Amino acid sequence: MYTHYLEHKVFKTASLVADEMHYPAYVIGGFVRDCILNREGKDFDIVVVGDGILYAQNLARALNKTKAITIYKTYGTAQIKYDEIEIEIVGARKESYSPETRNPSVEQGSLEDDQLRRDFTMNAMAIALNKDNFGVLLDPFNGLQDLANKLIRTPLNPDLTFSDDPLRMMRAIRFATQLQFSIHDETFQGIKRNTERINIITSERILTELNKIILSPKPSVGFKLLDEAGLLEIIFPEFCNLKGVEIIEGKGHKDNFYHTLEVLDNICVFTNDLWLRWAAILHDIAKPATKKFEVGEGWTFHGHEFKGAKMVKRIFTRMKLPLNEKMRYVEKMVLLHLRPIALTKENITDSAIRRLIFDAGEELDDLMLLVRADITSKNENKKRRYLENYILVEQKIKEVEEKDHIRNWQPPLSGEEIMKTFNLPPGKEIGIIKTAIREAILDGVIINTFDAAYQLMLLEGEKLGLKPQL
Repeated sequence: MYTHYLEHKVFKTASLVADEMHYPAYVIGGFVRDCILNREGKDFDIVVVGDGILYAQNLARALNKTKAITIYKTYGTAQIKYDEIEIEIVGARKESYSPETRNPSVEQGSLEDDQLRRDFTMNAMAIALNKDNFGVLLDPFNGLQDLANKLIRTPLNPDLTFSDDPLRMMRAIRFATQLQFSIHDETFQGIKRNTERINIITSERILTELNKIILSPKPSVGFKLLDEAGLLEIIFPEFCNLKGVEIIEGKGHKDNFYHTLEVLDNICVFTNDLWLRWAAILHDIAKPATKKFEVGEGWTFHGHEFKGAKMVKRIFTRMKLPLNEKMRYVEKMVLLHLRPIALTKENITDSAIRRLIFDAGEELDDLMLLVRADITSKNENKKRRYLENYILVEQKIKEVEEKDHIRNWQPPLSGEEIMKTFNLPPGKEIGIIKTAIREAILDGVIINTFDAAYQLMLLEGEKLGLKPQL
């Protein structure tokens, strides 16, 4: 059922090198799991009973990839890049850990020792590569049966597995989310008992697993498991703060934790973009900080979009997310996420639409996806009304954009042209005139053309006591 995946040149060459060196060799881990699940594995993990680095060097020569090998002597491992494939090679080993660190004490071992140190039964399976047993599956912990049962389970006592490498707790939840598997109850209880151990893992490694959960088809599964296990409160406390419903005078608000997860799942139907998914996660992140009960009105969250946008940098910094244009994109999405639907509460003017198009710029389509995903009301009449309003705004955006060409707007008149016209050096007058032109176009006072902007420039210059140089 999986042997056709072993026809790759790398495995045939690995087999020849292993036999020449008299080393038992096996492909192990994720590649084996994915083969059995009929998913093409992208990277190969090979374990040999012997000197892993020496074997890797010989394999690199046999593959004509001597310049594409990286050796990690400290860990006794090596990596070979072969086209788009990464081949990880290690000598079979056994590991022991101290409670305070993630750095194991390593010594040579057997294949069985190596399988015992693996995280889950489905990742402990190995396929033999030597000529005399090529393609034979070695499955000491019934990983094949766990795959059939869609079950994630540790090969050893879960307390030992998770204490040794606490990131495995995140990996268990990530695999459950990606593969739509269940976590064995004893394994999940082990996660709950060891949550505090996650504190010895670097933020970067935690983020890698969290992003994989976010990029899965239905991320809410992973977030609910992280929450139930007690991990979410440690790695993402702001998100946990969204939980709960408060009722005063018989009036309650929606549970923003579950609302946000629904928005996240909704947007995943439309996009695989990690940063738009992060925008969905953070769009209401400031609701707990802005929640207020007002007599006669009920619960309000005034300004949560502004406060939320300011919270993005703090969250990105702590979680080791990139502090670059990706962060600014998420800030922008959070800041603007109420604008499109808010337009429908009044007569939608062309001016308001122009300003939305201008402020959203290149991200307008993404913003509209977020707005649609944000419609989660359980009241069908309210939901239908929101959708109708959304469609109305979309139609109006299309009409205004076709007419006025505001998206990705560039001023029809540059600052250099203004300076040349009035023979001015750079200064505040240039900014005043440019702002007046922009506002006039957005308000529909003038059309978005060079000639109209030029005439307004002359008028604004006159107000400032400037005369054009003829």
